Amino acid sequence: MLSAFAAAQEHVAFRTEDGWRIHADLYGTGDRGVVLAHGGRFHKSSWEPQARVLVNAGFSALAFDLRGFGESAGGPPTLLDDDDRRRFDVLAAVRYLREKGAKSVSVIGASMGGDYAAEASESQPQEIDRLVLLASGAYTTLTRSRARKLFILTRDDVMGGNVPRLPGIRAQYEKASEPKELVLLEGSAHAQFIFQTDQGQRLMNEILRFLSSPDAIP
Repeated sequence: MLSAFAAAQEHVAFRTEDGWRIHADLYGTGDRGVVLAHGGRFHKSSWEPQARVLVNAGFSALAFDLRGFGESAGGPPTLLDDDDRRRFDVLAAVRYLREKGAKSVSVIGASMGGDYAAEASESQPQEIDRLVLLASGAYTTLTRSRARKLFILTRDDVMGGNVPRLPGIRAQYEKASEPKELVLLEGSAHAQFIFQTDQGQRLMNEILRFLSSPDAIP
């Protein structure tokens, strides 16, 4: 099990550049911020155990509901027609942490959330300092992004139709700009579900290592 000291949790909300109101939970304070973008079967509350571990390691953490999910479900229907608009949600969360005093901001995106985080980092190459793509990153070629990148997933993770995820993610990893690394975990659990397996602690340790290494701090 993951463990962490208790951390204060504050409910916050902020606007995206196209006007959507995003709801989020803010954990901790500090000049190293981490944005947590959930997968398609999760909401912001699913990140609470990991957010508290991050706070205990000296980070502030902002877990938010992507538009159309959880408390961020309400909004103009026309702004849901283009899925790419969810990259604005990620960027708004990054900017919120910077406004709160974070000098560096990393993003951990799981599955769908990681795909939008990758789009955000590629569209605004210098806004995200570190990018953790948890079982995601197969759809955006990260050639412009200045972020340090960690691609991490289980070796036997599959999509619908029993199609392995690794080949597509590895192909995009090979094209991505440096610095980057690819870490494979054992098993077949997908994205945030990995935290519920015997690989959960290793996953958290890899994330903390990546975010805390001297090279990962501008």
